[in-house]
Amino acid sequence: MSRVARWVTVLLLAAHAACGSPGPGSGGGAGAGGTGGTRPGDGATCGGGSDDAGGAPPELDAAPDGDCQATVAPSPIEGAQHVPICSPVVYATNPPSSGNHYPMWADYRTYDRPILRGFWVHSLEHGAVVISYNCPGGCAAEVASAQSFVDGLPADCGLMARRVILTPDPDLDVRFAASAWGFTLRANCFDRHAFADFFSAHYDHAPESICGGGTDPTELCGPSICP
Repeated sequence: MSRVARWVTVLLLAAHAACGSPGPGSGGGAGAGGTGGTRPGDGATCGGGSDDAGGAPPELDAAPDGDCQATVAPSPIEGAQHVPICSPVVYATNPPSSGNHYPMWADYRTYDRPILRGFWVHSLEHGAVVISYNCPGGCAAEVASAQSFVDGLPADCGLMARRVILTPDPDLDVRFAASAWGFTLRANCFDRHAFADFFSAHYDHAPESICGGGTDPTELCGPSICP
């Protein structure tokens, strides 16, 4: 059993499976500062929106009923070709779990604004797990719980700590999700136990295993670069 798997086993024995409760505010958390359902267009992303079609339905404003209904599913690999930065990319799953992506990948860290999926799909190819959320009505407590979970994961990339991204995603059609190469988790709320299981099963299981070299998409993809 790997060091990561052993650590996650300990985590699961200690963690409660209860879902977090949504809190007031705009979806920020400790170390996260998440915007919940804020749409791109403030210079953080290109083209005034995400690189996948569709928006969050209004019913996502409702608080979860206490059952996260976390569902993990495998997905066919959609390819892994590089496409021009800022170009539209459509994915067959929501959230994406593979497919064409930008030549530069997103830094493994927490983002407080949505970033184009074409960056973090490249991060998936390097073995990362991406945790995304869309809470138009606010879910500060759940985002804080997700951040606490991420902060507690074992470091395996030196100064890069771990290949995990936490980000808001206004095109997500569930409140919380996780992506790994070829697999997705979709849930009505942040279920720490379910996300820990997903991390243990799918982290660093991708065509490449790369720690460093990422970029900050909020700096690269702005009006000065995108048409």
